[in-house]
Amino acid sequence: MKNTILLVLLAMLITNCAVIRPGEAGVRQTLGKLETEVTTQGTIVFNPFTTRIIKESIQTNNLELLLNLPSKEGLSVESEISILYRLEVNKVPYILETIGPNYKGVITSVFRSASADVCSQFFAKDMHSGRRADIEEAIQIKMAENLKTQGIIIEAVLMKSIQLPRGLSSSIEQKLQAEQDAMRMEFTLQQERLEAERKIIEAKGTRDAQIILSEGLTPAIIKIRSIEAFKELAKSANSKIIITDGKTPYLINSDKN
Repeated sequence: MKNTILLVLLAMLITNCAVIRPGEAGVRQTLGKLETEVTTQGTIVFNPFTTRIIKESIQTNNLELLLNLPSKEGLSVESEISILYRLEVNKVPYILETIGPNYKGVITSVFRSASADVCSQFFAKDMHSGRRADIEEAIQIKMAENLKTQGIIIEAVLMKSIQLPRGLSSSIEQKLQAEQDAMRMEFTLQQERLEAERKIIEAKGTRDAQIILSEGLTPAIIKIRSIEAFKELAKSANSKIIITDGKTPYLINSDKN
């Protein structure tokens, strides 16, 4: 009985347990040698005297950098960069063996090289315009080519903020203001053209109506209108002086009672 208890105590002394949580990868390192088996979640029992468990995140991680990017015209553009990356689960032992735990430094170095190659093909204003997405994609592709074989996957490269040189920034703002003014003027001219067209159409409509009306004023209709006018004048209580040829009344004066 005592021997059994001693064996249990001895086993407890020479064993330990590590918990691998979701989003982590655990690798055994026994007597300095890394094993190829990777545990993604659960527990690992090991001998603390000969073995240790190395844990690495296999989730998407964010590496933020603040550096200057070169442009095609030779300017230096200050930019805040976010690199989204993750480690391939099966290649975690290879990454630890060939690169080590400081793989973030390798990612940074690859980014500096890739961004210098890509940004030197674009003007500084492109980094501040709609071409930013093209630059981000080109850098991501170039980084992926260099790091994929290492077991590091680049999911995205994001240029969160761009600080252009002061003179260039002012020039771009002036250009944008001029473009907005030109668009505003074009809108005003377009409204004026539409208003002119409306007036022309209105004038044509009035002219056509007068032509139609004049063509419809036959002598008989004119006589009927004259009679109606005399009737309306007869209804008025005011005194009037009217000159007429018996056909068409013409009012030249009127006095109130």
